[in-house]
Amino acid sequence: MTDAANASTEAKKEEKEADHHPYRRPVDAATLILVDRTASIPKVLVGKRHDKVVFMPGKFVFPGGRVDKSDNRVPVAAPIPQALEGNLLKGSPKISASRAKSLAVAAIREACEETGLCLGRKSSGATPKLEGAWKPFTEAGLLPDPSGLFLIARAITPPGRVRRFDTRFFTADASAITHRVEGVIHPDAELIELVWVEIGSKPLADLHPMTKNVLGELERRLATGPLKHDAPVPFFHFYGGKMQKDVLA
Repeated sequence: MTDAANASTEAKKEEKEADHHPYRRPVDAATLILVDRTASIPKVLVGKRHDKVVFMPGKFVFPGGRVDKSDNRVPVAAPIPQALEGNLLKGSPKISASRAKSLAVAAIREACEETGLCLGRKSSGATPKLEGAWKPFTEAGLLPDPSGLFLIARAITPPGRVRRFDTRFFTADASAITHRVEGVIHPDAELIELVWVEIGSKPLADLHPMTKNVLGELERRLATGPLKHDAPVPFFHFYGGKMQKDVLA
């Protein structure tokens, strides 16, 4: 089935759901797609969700989740690149620089929480003591490092869904992983398995249609060479029951 057919099928499901659920404002979320480009065909990291979780049981997904209120206050090893901030500030509604930072930081936090893979860097001075989800960074003497992130796409969950997210999809090279937390992936965890898979391989065929659209954008950008911040960033959203694809401006 083509992406267009998938999108049409999803739109029909969403229109049906809209009859049962009131309008919900989407909440900010971030997803991180880690890429290994050491071989001729790039590989991306996906996790298999537990069969008993409510959302997308048994599916392969990229790590991600909603932004926490504290994400913009977390100290970082380096600021987000100006060009990345510029991309995050594009679109509507307009957001602040601190909110842009929180989106990038949330992508790093979610990846570490769900996969145990942390993108950080040694701080130049004494490392601030971080708690909660950030404790692994403190234990490794690191601060989260969003300087190697690139924005690939933005997508908003259609109206009518029980959960709605305004998600920014980031990517980073696997070489940015500087710390691994053992024991995060196990049979009773949210993600029970991590797999590096070649783009275009079978496990990725079962991704959510919107996620496949984003992955297609990433594949096209990887094919042109090193990632650049000035590449157009697509914005997927639904209007009148149909998926629209615009470019953030």
